[in-house]
Amino acid sequence: MGPTSRLSYPLRKELSKSNYSVKRYSWSYITIMCLASVSAGVSLSWTTPVLPATDARHLGTRRLTATECQNGQISWIAALNSPGFMAGSLAASFVSDHFGRRVAILSSALPAVLGTILVLIFSNVWLLYVMRVLSGMGNGMVGTVSTIYLAEISDKDIRGALTVSSRFMFNLGNFLVIAVGPFVSFNTLNYMLLALPTVYFISCWFIPETPYQSLKDGKVERARKNLKRLKNYSTEKELDEELTLIRQDVRNETLQNLLFFEVGKELLTGKQYRRAVVICAGIKITQSLSGFLVIQQYLGLIIKDSKMQIDVSTALIIFGAVRFISAVMSSMLSDRLGRRPLLIYSYIGTGLCLGIVGAYFFCFEILLVSEEKIAPYGIIAFIGIVLSIIFSTLGFSSLIYILPAELFPLNVKSVAMTSTNIFGSIASFAVVKVYQQVKDWVGLFGVFTFFASMALAGGAFSYLFVAETKGKSLREILVMMQGPNYVEITGNVNKATGENETDVTGKASELK
Repeated sequence: MGPTSRLSYPLRKELSKSNYSVKRYSWSYITIMCLASVSAGVSLSWTTPVLPATDARHLGTRRLTATECQNGQISWIAALNSPGFMAGSLAASFVSDHFGRRVAILSSALPAVLGTILVLIFSNVWLLYVMRVLSGMGNGMVGTVSTIYLAEISDKDIRGALTVSSRFMFNLGNFLVIAVGPFVSFNTLNYMLLALPTVYFISCWFIPETPYQSLKDGKVERARKNLKRLKNYSTEKELDEELTLIRQDVRNETLQNLLFFEVGKELLTGKQYRRAVVICAGIKITQSLSGFLVIQQYLGLIIKDSKMQIDVSTALIIFGAVRFISAVMSSMLSDRLGRRPLLIYSYIGTGLCLGIVGAYFFCFEILLVSEEKIAPYGIIAFIGIVLSIIFSTLGFSSLIYILPAELFPLNVKSVAMTSTNIFGSIASFAVVKVYQQVKDWVGLFGVFTFFASMALAGGAFSYLFVAETKGKSLREILVMMQGPNYVEITGNVNKATGENETDVTGKASELK
């Protein structure tokens, strides 16, 4: 079995077409990173099988009844992952910039392990809240730093495929917990949550730091060693040439060594970052408001409320399987079709499918069609939900994790990723928390009509503002995004140094 056989078929196929080759153990590093994504997927979707069964689920030695978990408590359990995600993103940014990407990845396992242990030992609804916050912290750290890590170790020809394959593994985690959750005890489900972060913590101990981060820390020899481990160079000269280019990029991007809040201010006020900020914020807010996370977490309850003639456990398994298969297809399409077309068509497709679901609930809630007459057509609403998940997973729900890592330079990348995640988490928390109250007020018709409108708005935004990054190196993307401002920064670096750069072999080479 070859070194790439552990990866998804679409990614292996993409790699076979490219001129990019890596050594055997670098694929082990990528596989290890995918374990972290599986763990995050399991953690996030934990509520999907749990919430519909709160009236028959045993929490340790104590039964959590429907009365104990109605409305308010259910909404808190579903929503508290987002504040934890925000805290985790902040922590990941600080740890990543001060101690490196590798240490940040290792640290992400600790909150998830701690929260799960608390729930396994003690039986209390409030500890479920704590668990969800801590799990969110772990997910926020993984989501922030794993994308940066993969972007910094991969070649431009497969960077999108690698990053989307990380989302593919995240969706595998979603599928595992959704498929297994309805048929196991509460404690068994939590042991799954405990095992996965423990395994990836041990595995991630052996991954190297990224060459970009090593050079940022001034460790040139370590960067050279790690670059040689990650990529297969035909000659030492080829390795030294790429290392020299990376050093130039690091100098350009870290010209100003600023503190976290100063970087945040620079990110918001710097003209060279403005376009990237608008793109990432727009995609993140439309993703959150299109209801992707709400549908995932409340799917079982939505099926019960809609009177669909389908078993909840069966519906959850179908939902998880379809999302998983869509993630496989997404890893094929991101570098083949490009980011921008995928965003546009996935938003439009999602909006139309959610509109079909809204039409079903219009007949049921507004026209007051009887349950006996409407129930046979419930399968149409379920198909609409499944199709919306297919479109969103193929496009914006996967690409939202690629774009920030590609559009921002090294000096603000961690803060930009953190800020994007915080922005999205605030929106996700608000949507998930108020879903129950809004549903009681305007019904599922109003909810799904709003989701459909936001998805269509995301398609219009992508058409008007999003730039294509397919097939471009990180430097080429920065030149495209920043325009004259990037040239100005490069010029300042040359002026500041006042001399030719010397490459790692000791030979003078002029900066171009």
